[in-house]
Order: sequence, then structure tokens, then C-alpha cells
Amino acid sequence: MKTIALFGGTFNPVHFGHLRMALELKEVLGFEEMRLLPSHQPVHRAAPGVTAEARRDMLELALADCSQLQLDQRELLRAGPTYTVDTLEELRAELGEAVSISFCMGLDSLLGLPGWHRWERLIELAHLVVVTRPGWQIPAEGPVAELLANHRGNMGDLQQRAAGRILVREQTLLPISATDIRSLIESGRSPQYLLPQRVLEYIQTHQLYKSGN
Repeated sequence: MKTIALFGGTFNPVHFGHLRMALELKEVLGFEEMRLLPSHQPVHRAAPGVTAEARRDMLELALADCSQLQLDQRELLRAGPTYTVDTLEELRAELGEAVSISFCMGLDSLLGLPGWHRWERLIELAHLVVVTRPGWQIPAEGPVAELLANHRGNMGDLQQRAAGRILVREQTLLPISATDIRSLIESGRSPQYLLPQRVLEYIQTHQLYKSGN
């Protein structure tokens, strides 16, 4: 069964934490494709301070030398708020039922899942791969605990089933934050070595994240 994974976010800006996590998930879990999926107008967080086109351009630059990661622009091309369920329904309609789709998220996103639009539908359309730091904890009760109890799976499920399982993976994450990068730039300090050099040069050329921009 063909396996495709999606790794979403605002990528504002994309940095080595994003890229390293996506690459490790692809290699360790054996996905044939790992698509980075920038959101256009995220519902659960403040709107990005730069344009969707700029965030797309930075991702393209970051991925230029990495054939293992691809850019999926579908959410940037859709008007209005970005709902993950709409994206997964669109992708499932394109690929059919014989392809395994995994949506990758952090533990914080899983804990907030009951607040997502039509969240119960997500597990019908895809697997959920939840990345968390060592020592993670999940609720002992409530809708998230119930979801995990009913759908907890393993790596083999991602290869053999089209959707319906949750895989929780502990992973040592690079301590890099897009918020911190923006703060460094706004205060006149350098974020070099936190993100690809091409992305940094793009930010500098277009004067992104400067105070007043």
C-alpha cells in the first residue's frame, strides 16, 4: 500500500526543527512521501504576519536540496479558513481508499483536537501520527483518552491500512521556535543556524519580521 504523510503548520518561518522532524518521521516510519503542508488562514492561532506567498517561497527554498520532502500547496490555494478535515477529504477523494494517509501533529495539537472542525471525521480519513517529547503524558479520561483507547496502533498499521489508527512517537525535538526566530529578527539579532541560509537570505532581502512590517 502506498504511504503518504502530511506535516502541517504555518511555517512562519520554516526552520530546522520543522525540517528535521519531517525527515526523521519519513525515514523511521517508512513513508513513501512526506508532504509539508503550509496553512493559509489557520483557525486555532493568530494569522501569520507575512503573506502566504512568502511562506510558500521560504518552504520552496528550504526544500530545494531535499528530494525526500515535498511541498503541498493545496491549503494556500483555498480561500477562507483552513480546516484539516477539508484537506483530508480532498486528498482522500484524489487518492482513493487504497492509499495510506497519515497526518502528523504534536501532542499539543492532539490534546486540542476536540476543538477542531469536525474532528471525529479525521480518524476516518487518515492515521494520526503524534510526535511528543520523552516523558509525555496524555489525559486519563475525556474525549482524547477515549480516542486513543479506541484507535491506538503501531507502525505496521501505517503500511497496511488506509486510515483509522493513532501512532504516538516519542522523539527528541530540536529546541527551535518560529516565535523565537521572529523575536530575534524584530530585535535586530541574528537567527543564523536556526534555519536554512537560503531562507534567512530571503527574510533579509524582503525585510520580513522587522518591527513595523
